[in-house]
Amino acid sequence: MIQRLEIIISNSGDIPIYEQIVTQVKNMILTGALHEGDALPSMRLLAKELRISVITTKRAYEELEREGFITSFTGKGSFVASKNTELIREEQLKIIEGHLGKAVTAAKSCGVTLKELSDALTCLYGDD
Repeated sequence: MIQRLEIIISNSGDIPIYEQIVTQVKNMILTGALHEGDALPSMRLLAKELRISVITTKRAYEELEREGFITSFTGKGSFVASKNTELIREEQLKIIEGHLGKAVTAAKSCGVTLKELSDALTCLYGDD
């Protein structure tokens, strides 16, 4: 059965639409909303549902496939890949640590205290 993707697209931000799709699908896989082997909507169907170009959904699916999150088969469709979610999570954590390292360096260079940085992170993270 093809999974319906609850993707929210923002046209007002700086993040390209294909990147928004990639990020949200990755999140669905990592949180277990999408499971190994789940069928994704066709590029055309997703484009129609989101009211965007098929080229944009094609680019998103290609990126997801390149990163190992999905597998596509000509004539059959795209499916959530059987990649180890713990490995994916570790890869994402490594990227996050890199970004946080840059934030710490920037904070130190302009005198922001650890408490101020922690408060900012807490505020940005929210209380989901």
